[in-house]
Amino acid sequence: MRYIYFITLAFTFLSCETTIHPELEQAEKIVVVDAWLNQKMERQTISVTRSQPYFDNSTPKKINNAEVVVHDLASGEVFTFEEGDDAYYWEPTSTPFGVIGHQYRLTVSVDGETFEAFSRLGRVPSIDSIEFTFNKKDFLVNQDYFAAEFKALEPAGVGDTYWIKAWKNGHYLNKPGELNMTYDASFTPGQSVDGQQFIIPIRKDFINPLDENPEEKDQMLPPYVPGDSVYVEIHSIDPMAYEFLFGVYFQITRPGGFAELFSMPLANATTNILNVNKDSKTIAAGFFNVSAISGRGQRLTPELAEAAKQKAD
Repeated sequence: MRYIYFITLAFTFLSCETTIHPELEQAEKIVVVDAWLNQKMERQTISVTRSQPYFDNSTPKKINNAEVVVHDLASGEVFTFEEGDDAYYWEPTSTPFGVIGHQYRLTVSVDGETFEAFSRLGRVPSIDSIEFTFNKKDFLVNQDYFAAEFKALEPAGVGDTYWIKAWKNGHYLNKPGELNMTYDASFTPGQSVDGQQFIIPIRKDFINPLDENPEEKDQMLPPYVPGDSVYVEIHSIDPMAYEFLFGVYFQITRPGGFAELFSMPLANATTNILNVNKDSKTIAAGFFNVSAISGRGQRLTPELAEAAKQKAD
């Protein structure tokens, strides 16, 4: 009887891997606002669309004739976003968007409903340098390789939050595992690292891509080889944006298989975009954030590669 039980249990686990195609009820569409603004001297974009069915992978279409405005609550300056073919835009002329320390309000009016959100433009540390280190082959990378590391001193004062982005050879590192958010110089408020260099996983691990080696099973390609380049940006983000991005992370890093039964249910990440009419049943999703940005890039030249090898010796 014991053997029969285990055989039955095994088939039960196998059945959890069966692919199904459920027919989902059509949920009511909601307004989705994607408004991540920054201080770069480039076009600032706000996307206003509607939600789509879960299995619809098409590009969401812009909602036409929306009114999209951002107010600087400290100076009174108004930024009106003009409607384009696929989104709403504001073009900087002589100065970039925003002032560090100022609070901003986004207002989006759609089909008689008005939504608003608030975000503070926080400070950002400069990136002092990007260095490459030489590493002998290990259990992950079966050949000698180079790794990148940026140096930046996080300013003193608890409560700063950042989103750190990296590009290798101009390609944005956007895998779920490369989503790199920090609270001060560490990952979370409970770790309490402030006014220091960012901890090693933040300044190093997340900017060294590990892609599978197609020629060797269970091995990774070197993160960088001579000739490669890396570019790193630190974006200041609102503390609520920090929470939003962690919510996104937990939604997109799904375990799959049997473990999915015990994972966090799928849900929209927390939004700061609210309907000004408290009695209205029309809701929104998405997020509004304003960022200051510092950036720095470095190419692994043959000279830097040789210097890194000599330093390792």
